[in-house]
Amino acid sequence: MDLKVPIAISDELSDDIVTSKGLLNLASGEIERIEYEDYDPKLQGFPFESEDYEFTCGTLSNNGKDVEFRVDVNKVSGQYSVSANELLEIKVRAAALFAGVTGTSLLANADTAASPVGDKSAKPRTGRQGPLH
Repeated sequence: MDLKVPIAISDELSDDIVTSKGLLNLASGEIERIEYEDYDPKLQGFPFESEDYEFTCGTLSNNGKDVEFRVDVNKVSGQYSVSANELLEIKVRAAALFAGVTGTSLLANADTAASPVGDKSAKPRTGRQGPLH
């Protein structure tokens, strides 16, 4: 799956915030096509290279609702990304916020889908058709 969603990015410096926009790949966690707003990295250097750089965060927005998350920056390559754990949390929080879906209902649906006939009382299969085959 190659699903990319637009996000806002904030590079926090001691006395300033550098804002940009990018695309978060929901499959890999990589952030691509970063476009800085009122900031030229060719002239000023990248925000994460500054001595007063503190951290970077992202915001996923939909209909006036926001999900904020931590963004990792590889200072050697300049690649912005989101860790696997953070990406999972973003997906759960976004589902809850944007669609009104809760983590509990997601798990309940996963249990129902994993059941052989959609019945939670059904016996789990064993032998060659068990969970490892």
